Amino acid sequence: MTGYELIVNHPPALAALTTTTVRRLGRGLADWGSVDTFACYIAGPAWREGRIPTRQVHRWLKSKDRWLRRTAVVCTVALNVPARGGGGDAARTLAVCRQATEDRDDMVVKALSWALRSLVAWDREAVAAFLLEHADTLAARVKREVGSKLRTGRKS
Repeated sequence: MTGYELIVNHPPALAALTTTTVRRLGRGLADWGSVDTFACYIAGPAWREGRIPTRQVHRWLKSKDRWLRRTAVVCTVALNVPARGGGGDAARTLAVCRQATEDRDDMVVKALSWALRSLVAWDREAVAAFLLEHADTLAARVKREVGSKLRTGRKS
């Protein structure tokens, strides 16, 4: 984790990331904490800054590995949370979320809720429309938590 923090807080190191180095840094991730740290500090910022292509994030979404799928969804946090450098990116966020709507792995479901809630501050109408459009396929947790965020500004 400390290595990730050094990279994300050192602009030349972040600018030097490539798809190959990002994949290497993410090898062997197998728990919630390490995946979220990697996605928020390395993969997400690298994607936001154009260091890795969108197709890489979408490739992770298609993986059989739950942790790679979670990584892809959590990468959107770096697009939308100001503390992570995000300035709002509904198009890329919703493109990732669309591919995860039917995933019922709890780790991916929780990430999907987080991704959509992170986008509310930037484009609440797009998030509300997404919930309506995918009401038949989204997990109950996502509908409940994101719906609450839209109504009250809070997760629950």
